[in-house]
Amino acid sequence: MSPLSDSRADRLVRFLAAAPPGDVIDVGCGWGELLLRVLRAAPHLRGTGIDTNGEAIAHARQLTAECGLAARATFVEGDAKSTATGSATAAICVGASQVWATNKSTDDPMDYRSALRSLRALVKHAGRVVYGEGIWSSPPTAAAVAPLAGRVDEFVSLATLVEIAVSCDLMPVAFHEASLDEWDVFESGYSARYATWLAQHPPDHPDAAEVREMARRQRAANLGGYRGILGMAYLELVAV
Repeated sequence: MSPLSDSRADRLVRFLAAAPPGDVIDVGCGWGELLLRVLRAAPHLRGTGIDTNGEAIAHARQLTAECGLAARATFVEGDAKSTATGSATAAICVGASQVWATNKSTDDPMDYRSALRSLRALVKHAGRVVYGEGIWSSPPTAAAVAPLAGRVDEFVSLATLVEIAVSCDLMPVAFHEASLDEWDVFESGYSARYATWLAQHPPDHPDAAEVREMARRQRAANLGGYRGILGMAYLELVAV
């Protein structure tokens, strides 16, 4: 559930797979796709994925069994604040900073600092961290912030985010942003869902008007709002 291409995922996997033997923790793991890729690439690592979504965790366990990694991968339904320990050699957090937010309101600015401090506490010295989170790729406009939290300080720039990471004793090895093409693939997934539903149901279906309106709002928010302004940063960090 993020604008992440296979080629960028492979880059992140290579970075994490170079961690010393030990445990890698994925906070907000979803189906565990990125974590399982790391474990396939790094036989010396064990993995723990944590997510509050029980259905996602169940699917992750199924995928783990299918790819033969059940002996090295564990998936936990729960809150990372109470289930994660501080002895990992690597950690992943992509789009899950809200786990450690001091204020849970979705209208508040992104609490990057709490997330990065917590990730630093999860890993040993020299541990590797992949952190992915929303940023402003360009100065936000009124149209861009309207379908989001409605505030220009919801996110920060890539440069500011990197300095926040450094202040949390996480030094950048590399930093990069999702491309506009990756964003278009991601957003198109929502459009495809609405289009598929409308194609599979008659025009006079009682829910058709609502689905069309949902599709319109999604297009307006993206194409008429935050496209090219809302970004996604991926940081490759080392704990110091």
